[in-house]
Amino acid sequence: MADKRTRTKAASDASAVLQDGRTSKDSKSAAASTLSQAGKGGESKHTSPDAAEAASNVLQNKSTSRKSKSAAGSALSQADQDK
Repeated sequence: MADKRTRTKAASDASAVLQDGRTSKDSKSAAASTLSQAGKGGESKHTSPDAAEAASNVLQNKSTSRKSKSAAGSALSQADQDK
């Protein structure tokens, strides 16, 4: 799998999601996964199956904010595709 890194915009959105007390558990899970994969160096990280499921739920929810969806999309794009 290609080495993928979280872009600055997605990391910024994920940070905002984590600081917002109104966001859902799924949104926070996806945002935390996104932030854990941000930055330079270190070993390549992938989104866990649980975080990927949470991110999928966020993307399917019509009432979720744009920032939550940005973080969820980033997390889901870094999920391990092997099943």
